[in-house]
Amino acid sequence: MELSALVNSREVPANVATRARIVLWHAEQTPKARIAELAGVSRPTVDLWLRRYEQGGAGALVDRQRGAPREQVPAAVRARIVALTRMTPPAETGLSHWSTREMARYVSHVGGVSVSWHYVARVWREEGLRPHRQGTFKLSADPAFAGKVADIIGLYLDPPGGAVVLCIDEKTQVQALDRTQPLLPISFGVSEKRTHDYVRHGTTNLFAALNTATGEVFGECRPVRDGAAFLAFLTNAVAPHTGREIHVVLDNLSTHTTPEVHAWLDANPHVHFHFTPVGSSWINQIETWFGIITRQAIRRGTFSSIHALTRQIRDYITHWNSHPEPFTWTATAGEILAKVRLTQTSIRKLVDNNRNRHR
Repeated sequence: MELSALVNSREVPANVATRARIVLWHAEQTPKARIAELAGVSRPTVDLWLRRYEQGGAGALVDRQRGAPREQVPAAVRARIVALTRMTPPAETGLSHWSTREMARYVSHVGGVSVSWHYVARVWREEGLRPHRQGTFKLSADPAFAGKVADIIGLYLDPPGGAVVLCIDEKTQVQALDRTQPLLPISFGVSEKRTHDYVRHGTTNLFAALNTATGEVFGECRPVRDGAAFLAFLTNAVAPHTGREIHVVLDNLSTHTTPEVHAWLDANPHVHFHFTPVGSSWINQIETWFGIITRQAIRRGTFSSIHALTRQIRDYITHWNSHPEPFTWTATAGEILAKVRLTQTSIRKLVDNNRNRHR
């Protein structure tokens, strides 16, 4: 029954079906020489598959799984590829970073073993290496970094009862760019298209305050960014929260600490400023929202005037506030400080290694 199934199945390879026929013909008392002639194989081949069937049944007629192919590239070369990928390319190459083809060319030339860029790409995938991608980091030199981080993270994770936490900043010099040709809208099988060249119609400055508890954003566009503009915006931003303690997270711009601002704070003791560490605007949640509005409303926009730009920003804020969702902050101050210390240690090791290499 199994042999007949192998012969008649369309999913069985032809060579396996031939082996099954050999066994069936032998069961019918067909001479082996005749079987070899019918199957188009040699007499030893007939004996081989009859023996295989006798030892293992129908399953033995299927090709055995072969072992893994022999590694053509020595392990030392693979290790060298991994090590080189984790370092800046040698100065004599003139490269700023590796590509698969440049790595294959360099290793083949220096190591004396020819490797393909396909092999390099496979090694990178297996090792999780992505030299074509690049990130950024910045370490604050603020001596009060730890204290400021703990202060602000405390507001995010455990805000004072009944208080309002506002994250405030300015997105400066937002450009009203107008394309020189009409935008070609999306169509079936065709993505949206726009021209590379554009006309500038001026800039505006977006002042925004994010309520960390509700996710609501209060924003205003102003032609200039100075102490007077900031104070006017601050007054409007805190007005809806009269009678409550207000904690404001903001950066260290000079416009945030003018004498007029200090005088206003003295007159409004329910408002408390919490400054982010120098060079650490990422800890201010309004920066996340600035990234969102840039992607969703500004970067791909086409604006014939400053008025058109500011109108779109106002419309976007209204749309956002129709269904606001607060950002969920999860990192504790201890986790952030531990990560910073780890980065500082890595930088020191890198500097020491580079110094030793150039001695």
